[in-house]
Amino acid sequence: MSVERGLRLIAGVMVLVSVGLAVWASPYWLGLTAFVGLNLLQSGLTDWCPMVWGLKRLGLKPCRAAVDAGV
Repeated sequence: MSVERGLRLIAGVMVLVSVGLAVWASPYWLGLTAFVGLNLLQSGLTDWCPMVWGLKRLGLKPCRAAVDAGV
């Protein structure tokens, strides 16, 4: 699994879990959904995301296309 794929997987799980918790527990959990969305927006604009550091430390490698492009 690549860093990019792991990042999308974690973001998707967090959104689904927080929406589920908002439906069944408290609407305040939508704050977590907003946080994940804002973090995705910020990382898309700045190409910087702290979760990438953590995934690299876990041993995930960047996708081949990014490596080939020199990113």
